Amino acid sequence: MIRLIVAAALALAAIDAAFAQTTLRVGDQKGNSQAVMEAAGVLKDVPYTIEWKEFAAAAPLLEALAAGAIDTGLVGDAPFTFAAAAKIPVKAIAAVRQSRDGLAVVVPENSAIKSFDDLRGRKIATGRGSIGHQLILAALESRGWQASDVQIVFLAPSDAKVAYTQGAVDAWSTWEPYVSQEEVLFKSRRVITADGITPGLGFQVATLDAIKGKRAELEDFVRRLAAARAWSQNNVEGYAATWGRLMNIPPAVPLNWLTRAKIRIAPIDDSVVADEQKTIDLYDRWGLIRQKINAADIVDRSFGAAVGKGAGL
Repeated sequence: MIRLIVAAALALAAIDAAFAQTTLRVGDQKGNSQAVMEAAGVLKDVPYTIEWKEFAAAAPLLEALAAGAIDTGLVGDAPFTFAAAAKIPVKAIAAVRQSRDGLAVVVPENSAIKSFDDLRGRKIATGRGSIGHQLILAALESRGWQASDVQIVFLAPSDAKVAYTQGAVDAWSTWEPYVSQEEVLFKSRRVITADGITPGLGFQVATLDAIKGKRAELEDFVRRLAAARAWSQNNVEGYAATWGRLMNIPPAVPLNWLTRAKIRIAPIDDSVVADEQKTIDLYDRWGLIRQKINAADIVDRSFGAAVGKGAGL
C-alpha cells in the first residue's frame, strides 16, 4: 500500500513538474478572459505559465495564431469563419454563448436615424470580418437589400470610435463593451441588435499544434475559464465593479453589459456546430469566402468534458 501511495505521489509530482515547464500563450481582447479569470480567483494555482497577449480585435489575434505567436485565444464566430476560409490551422475548442442584445448598430443620441431602415445610403463603421460586419450583412439580407444599399466603412474599434464621435460616419456596428460604453456614457441608441438574425457565438480557438502538444494545458484552461464565467453570472454586481476598476471605466458600463449578456462557456455540441454553419452560409451567400466550409470540420468536440466540469454541467 505504501509503495502504491509513493508511486502515485511521484506520478503527480512528475505531472506537476511537466506542467511547470510549459507556457500557454493566450490571446485576449480588452477586459475579457484574463479579467474575469482574475476576478473569479481561478488563476491562483495554475501549474503552468500563462503568457497573456492582448489584442484590439479578433483579426490581429487570429493573425498571431496563424504565425504561431500564441496557442489559443478568444474570437467571434465571424472572424473565425474568415480564418477557417483562409485555412489558418486553428479549431474551436469551446463556445461562448451570450445574449445577442450587446451586438448592435448604434447611432448618436441626437441622430435623426430611428431604425436600421433609416441607414439606407448612410455610412456605418465596423471592423472588416468582425461580428459587427456580420451583423450588417445579416440586417441587409433580412430586408432584401444589396451591399450597395449602405456604405460600410472598415475601421478598427479605436478608429471607428473617433469617426463615430466626430460624425464622419452615421452609425457604428460594434460589440460589447463598446455598445454599453456608448449607451451609458454617451446616450447612444441601438437601432438594431443581433437578436433573432445572427447566432452571436464566440469561440475559444487553438492552433492544431497546441491541441496536439499542449492538450492538458488547454483542457485545464477552458475548465478554469468556464468556471470563471459561471462565477461571474452569480456575482454580476461585484464583477462589474471589479471590471470597472480594472478598465478605469465607470461601473455602470460593465453592469449594463454583464446584466444582459449572461456570458457562459459551452461545450462544442450539435447546436454550436449548427449556429456556426449559419455564419458560414451567410458569408458564402455574400461571396465573402471562396469555398463552402463544413462547420463540423473546424471544431474540436474533445474538450467538452473539461468545459462542462468548469461550468458545473
